[in-house]
Amino acid sequence: MSQPSTVSAAVPGPRRVPEAVHRRRWVILGVLMLSLLIVVLDNSILNVAVKTIASPAPTGIGATQSELEWAINSYTLVFAGLLFTSGLLGDRLGRKKVLLFGITVFGIGSALAAISTTPGELIAYRAVMGLGAAFVMPATLAVLMNVFERDEQPKAIGIWAGSVGLAIAVGPITGGVLLEHFWWGSIFLVNVPVVLLAFALMAWLVPDSRDPKPGRIDLPGVLLSVLGLVLLVYGIIRGGELASFTDAEVLLPSLGGVAVLVAFVLYEKRSDHPALDVSYFRKPAFSAAVGAIALVFFALMGVTFFSAFYLQSVRGYSALESGLLILPLAIAQMVFAPRARLVVERFGAKAVCTTGMLAVAVGLAAFALFDADTPLWVLEVVFFLQGAGMAHIMPPVTVSIMQSLPREKAGSGSAINNTFRQVGGALGVAVLGSVLSTTYRGEIEGHLGALPPGLRDTAGESIEATLAVAEKLGPAGHGLVAPAYDAFIDAMHVTAVGSAVVALLGALVVAVFLPGRTPAAPAGGAPVPGARAEAGESVPN
Repeated sequence: MSQPSTVSAAVPGPRRVPEAVHRRRWVILGVLMLSLLIVVLDNSILNVAVKTIASPAPTGIGATQSELEWAINSYTLVFAGLLFTSGLLGDRLGRKKVLLFGITVFGIGSALAAISTTPGELIAYRAVMGLGAAFVMPATLAVLMNVFERDEQPKAIGIWAGSVGLAIAVGPITGGVLLEHFWWGSIFLVNVPVVLLAFALMAWLVPDSRDPKPGRIDLPGVLLSVLGLVLLVYGIIRGGELASFTDAEVLLPSLGGVAVLVAFVLYEKRSDHPALDVSYFRKPAFSAAVGAIALVFFALMGVTFFSAFYLQSVRGYSALESGLLILPLAIAQMVFAPRARLVVERFGAKAVCTTGMLAVAVGLAAFALFDADTPLWVLEVVFFLQGAGMAHIMPPVTVSIMQSLPREKAGSGSAINNTFRQVGGALGVAVLGSVLSTTYRGEIEGHLGALPPGLRDTAGESIEATLAVAEKLGPAGHGLVAPAYDAFIDAMHVTAVGSAVVALLGALVVAVFLPGRTPAAPAGGAPVPGARAEAGESVPN
């Protein structure tokens, strides 16, 4: 009697992935990671190059601070605004087609950005790159969900998430090497050969898949989602630029975006063919996971913003050295993310994600204790802790989101995952960047009284601005350097505490709402209720 039960429990459910696709699934994952790598890597490279691009020609193109911000923000605005729409189109038209379209547009945008001669051209071509990236990011995860069986998806998602950590670390290092040997446009041109390789491999190896019953397209819902997200993200970006969230330029687009998104949700609830089935948010596994993603990226992106200034402006490291210093964060993600599923199997997603959130919170709070002389090994330990925490958050919550939806809706699920991450990250940079800027100005103002009024306002904008004014003044400006360092460190402490509080809030959300450990299947082999009920029937071709 015991033998049949044992065999039955060990036999997996019916395979939904064709044998030919199943055999090359890990190679396909490698191709998806390559396309994901260049999209994520490009943003981290640009952060290293902003000083060079701001230099007059021929070194750079003489971009102002505002133009540099919009070279970043134009990408973010288009990317965030179209993420959800691109996921829907992937489900409807075919994820491979959307992925190939996105990588092609991204490559064209990269080539044009590399030969930009004015800041306006760079801003426009960065928006083109954002358009391409919006079609790449959701499609990679959606394809992954359709080439791996349900039991292998957590492992594949862990590896996929680890590649993001690799890109975050490799970006600054690659950017530093390129800028030391080539002109600034090389940071974009380097994408082109990688895009060509990724396109060829995707066309050859990646199977296409789509929703077999997509129904009528919900055009009003799609338009409302794009308009709402663009307005909201623009308002967030503008708030970060002005360091104020009460200005009419910030409130009008932000509140308008929220109003449009509320109208979008209400419309979707009434529609008989919704672009987004809002009933998914009633599932704790789904809603708690997307909330956790938004909160953790809110906290982490804010810290990423000030840690670059801390390492380069206060500690005096080059862009390349700063990139090397954050390697422990990437190494921890690459080591632990693919193995997070094993910990989840033993302790459950709730316990693992809560612990990961707490680790991130501790790492963020540690910045509140740093000063200009903190030993490097302490900094490295903190970066490693943050990476380990992220590695135990992103794979489980991504699995929770993607396995809450039917397989044929993988594009929509991936788009929601990326949209919440992008909006959370944009909010983090804007809000925590404003806290940093406001606190810094308050701390440094008392040391700027001897400067002319116009120069005083400029010097109070940031530590970079203060140090630039001090350098321009020559020996008379030496007295501003030490106060600038002290003011920035005080501002960093305040911002770090705020970031840690947000991470703790994320830990609370996960601990309260994310489902606990899934019970094992009964000995007789009967599946756990709901374990495969929503796998869907979207089959790769």
